[in-house]
Amino acid sequence: MRSLNFDKSKPLLYLVPSPIGNLEEMSPRALTIIKEADLIACEDTRMTAKLLMFFNIRKPLVSLREHNEVSESEIIIKRILNGEKIIYMSDAGYPCISDPGAKLVQIAIENGVNVSCISGPNAALNALVSSGIDPTHFYFHGFLNAKEKLKIDELKTLANKEETLIFYEAPHRIKKTIESMYMIFGDRKACIGREITKKHEEYIRDTLKNLNELDENTLIGEMVIVVEGKPQEKTITITDEEIRSLVSEYINEGLSSKDAIKRVSEQTKINKNYVYKIYHIS
Repeated sequence: MRSLNFDKSKPLLYLVPSPIGNLEEMSPRALTIIKEADLIACEDTRMTAKLLMFFNIRKPLVSLREHNEVSESEIIIKRILNGEKIIYMSDAGYPCISDPGAKLVQIAIENGVNVSCISGPNAALNALVSSGIDPTHFYFHGFLNAKEKLKIDELKTLANKEETLIFYEAPHRIKKTIESMYMIFGDRKACIGREITKKHEEYIRDTLKNLNELDENTLIGEMVIVVEGKPQEKTITITDEEIRSLVSEYINEGLSSKDAIKRVSEQTKINKNYVYKIYHIS
């Protein structure tokens, strides 16, 4: 389905990211869209009211959060279809990214309402590009499960990813989370970004082993953890003649040809059938 967002013949829902700390990161375009709105749906009306007050904006607000997202989304989309200009804002950063909003977007699209997002602050990307860890390919996971066993299971499913990994974490869980990452991932390069865009913004770049030894009392504020992906195994370059020679050496040491071929395959990361073929050609 193709849709031109600014074709005025179709209704439009705007998603407006909000600052993650520094209020000066609210863009002029975001403020213009807010001022033009008839109603603002938001995750927490108290938080959004404080933000609007800073910019001397007064608008009616309605709460749309996890517990009422489906029912409230249906009401909001009906109002948009009836001609009202309504936007959605989360508490900090982008709607839908570890925050409510995804159901609202789905219901909007299902009902023929276009959706457009204003560019804005994002803690994950700030932390990634500031971490010093390879940003070429990355996987954003967000918050891990608060229950330790389920968290461990999640980390195990991520252990073999070669992409840089990005997580969100709260201060009261950071110590245990880093400990679990070190246990599952091993000692990889990692970075904790905390209080991003705020006065006490800090990046702690080290390894998981050393981060695990930090005093948790010094880790205050919402945090982003960036972890190096699984290091790629180095390719071993070896000739066919060297393969035959290695197999022969192990046989001379007392191994059967089958076991010698298996050991060479494991040592060189070369397919066992190929080692068998090369050895028996000689």
